Amino acid sequence: MNARILVGSLVALSLATTLVGVAAADDRWVVFPGGEGPGKGKHIVLVSGDEEYRSEEGLPQLAKILATRHGFKCTVLFAIDPADGTINPNQSDNIPGLEALESADLLVLFTRFRKLPDEQMKHIVDYVESGKPIVALRTATHAFDNKSSERFSRYAWQAKDWDGGFGRQVLGETWINHHGAHGKESTRGAIAPGQQGNPILSGIKDGDIWGPTDVYGVRLPLPGGSQPLVLGQVLSGMQPTDPPVEGKKNDPMMPVAWTRSYASPSGKAARVFTTTMGASQDLASEGLRRLLVNACYWALGLEAEIPPKANVDLVGAYRPTPFGFGAFTKGVKPADHAGK
Repeated sequence: MNARILVGSLVALSLATTLVGVAAADDRWVVFPGGEGPGKGKHIVLVSGDEEYRSEEGLPQLAKILATRHGFKCTVLFAIDPADGTINPNQSDNIPGLEALESADLLVLFTRFRKLPDEQMKHIVDYVESGKPIVALRTATHAFDNKSSERFSRYAWQAKDWDGGFGRQVLGETWINHHGAHGKESTRGAIAPGQQGNPILSGIKDGDIWGPTDVYGVRLPLPGGSQPLVLGQVLSGMQPTDPPVEGKKNDPMMPVAWTRSYASPSGKAARVFTTTMGASQDLASEGLRRLLVNACYWALGLEAEIPPKANVDLVGAYRPTPFGFGAFTKGVKPADHAGK
């Protein structure tokens, strides 16, 4: 074999290693090793677990983009049925592998009403209270429903002793309501006034972000330390070309993406990015994928490395399942995401 062929083979092998995740048939999570790029040496842990918006599909695709296009090592965790090791979003009390947060540089969270046992929840609480950064998607505003926990009940979404729980106190808002009509009125992103030069919005313009999920309601203004980046224009239908709804739903428009500085118990001000978009179908939007990738750079303090227009091309086949309760694909194991 001549030198040129050898070098070409090694490059192809390196790319294949980046593309393919690491997970044995019985593993309960999947790891994408990453490679060359600004993210080399950084570890992102993406935690899925919601019954409706298919985080178990969207987060593996986001991890592949971050690993393959930008070099980050990514570990994806799932709600796992302990009986057979399959991904089961309705299993609200089991997300194996949260120990990975001990070595994480960034947590990407997309869970809904999880009732995790204290031994699992402790890893999340330790991470949050360390002051490390967080990127939160959609139902992460109501990520936990562990109100019966003696140690961590304050993280529950209706917590009274920590008003609004994790969502309100850390991310900037908890669950309020569906501002747009659920399943009938989709969302178009509009850059918030004065934020056109924000590095998180690099390569993004009005209308680039769209998703079939509806706008969530928030209380205005958001808590101190919060900066709205993208406002959600409620559309009259489920296509990106549909006109906006007339009236109060768009006056004022609700923020659908914002940053926040969270004063953690460690004394460190954590960088937090939250978007109430992010369902697996929303990730079909190139603009939303770019927003999420840019947000990961920013959260890690790498905003100077954000490309003018980040490569967020999909990696492998991506056919997201429509959102809805009971609509997840049964029988899937974490290893099934590794080679796709």
